[in-house]
Amino acid sequence: MTSTLAIVVSLALLMYLAYRGVTVLLLAPLMGALAVVLSGDAALLLPIYTGTFMTALSGYVLQFLPIFLLGSLFGQLMADSGAANTLSRWIVASVGEKHAIVTVVLACALLTYGGVSLFVVAFAIYPVAVDLFRAARIPKRLIPATIALGAFTFTMTALPGTPAIQNAIPIPYFGTNVFAAPGLGIIAAAIMFGGGSWWLRRRAAAAHAAGEGYGDHDDAGEGAPAQAEQDARWSVMPVPLALLPLLLVVGINALFTYVVFPAVDFSFLAQRFPDLAPQKIVGLWALIIALATACTALVLLRLKHWSNLKNTINQGVFGFMLPLFNTASEVGYGAIIAGLAGFAIIRDAVLNVAPGNPLISEAVAMNVLAGITGSSSGGLSIALQTLGQDYLRMAHEAGISAELMHRVAVMAAGGMDTLPHCGAIITLLAICKLTHRQSYGDIAAVTILFPLPALVLVIALGTMFGGF
Repeated sequence: MTSTLAIVVSLALLMYLAYRGVTVLLLAPLMGALAVVLSGDAALLLPIYTGTFMTALSGYVLQFLPIFLLGSLFGQLMADSGAANTLSRWIVASVGEKHAIVTVVLACALLTYGGVSLFVVAFAIYPVAVDLFRAARIPKRLIPATIALGAFTFTMTALPGTPAIQNAIPIPYFGTNVFAAPGLGIIAAAIMFGGGSWWLRRRAAAAHAAGEGYGDHDDAGEGAPAQAEQDARWSVMPVPLALLPLLLVVGINALFTYVVFPAVDFSFLAQRFPDLAPQKIVGLWALIIALATACTALVLLRLKHWSNLKNTINQGVFGFMLPLFNTASEVGYGAIIAGLAGFAIIRDAVLNVAPGNPLISEAVAMNVLAGITGSSSGGLSIALQTLGQDYLRMAHEAGISAELMHRVAVMAAGGMDTLPHCGAIITLLAICKLTHRQSYGDIAAVTILFPLPALVLVIALGTMFGGF
């Protein structure tokens, strides 16, 4: 009982201090150490740190470093090449300023589904959103929720093939790929997009009826010099060239997932890599190849138009480190917690939420841990690190496909992750120069209110008809 209480105290402090802005790189080992000490295992503190925390952290880095690195590099290349700007302006021109909310959502969705980091998307789309919302007299306070709907929801967790790290994390645990349960994912994405867009349009209409316009904000000239410079340098980039790298990410990923790797006999690897299970890792290999190809294509397509290619590459490569080690530290923390005696009580309680249907138990575990950590990737990683094998076993016993388990896990991690202490939400509000008081209610509506019913529907359909 003491050990269980120690875990609860540790988790509560982790959530509170993360909300206060303390870095997870420091919090994770400290809160793990606190849980160990309160559990009465202080004598084992250093062995647990080196043997458990660091082993789990390094194992996560070993598995996912190339995905984080290539994803960060690709996002930086898309931003600095002008491809992100070109595509966002193209969508504005295609959809029209009258549909400002849907235009911003689609611009964010296209970029994030193509592999651009959600932070890069937020920075790239924000100036466009300011222009559109001001012209349409839509309150600025709705911009963060609009960006969040396009970048933090259906393109991150539901659409099949999305290269988001959240969609890659379950692969080595379940032996799946990023296209897992595509039909259910599309249904869920439609609910999130439709429900979130309806909410935002309704809020805008209510504001208009009340006589509220864009609002008095000191951003009239925000980003103008940089934008003018970008338009001058990138205006010649054709839309097809800007779109090509995104298509390469999805297309090459699908090609290797469904055509190339299934035709390869990997038995020749057994002698040199006896512990390697190709069926559990080829999904990551396909994503690595797709991102590497897209990065190479971007460099070559704009070979004579880079203002400073070396600086772009360096920024992209350096940019992956903090997100990777933040998540890896949370995984290390989860490994410490999983090794404590009190965790057995928590584990059994979670696994027995719905003994006959592991999908429900999995959804609860992912939501709770993502909410506590304020991170979908962190919560997902901790849950799978500690319970992944149990869920896979339970799925086999219940006749549930690993693909369905994959999709439910990813969608559940994208439910309660956007609580107020979420780092992505704090960053988004900082980019938009708004506060939680002004904008968080609408952010919560589009990132929690509609994703959760979509998750419930996927579980219900998957239980009745299996993964499809």
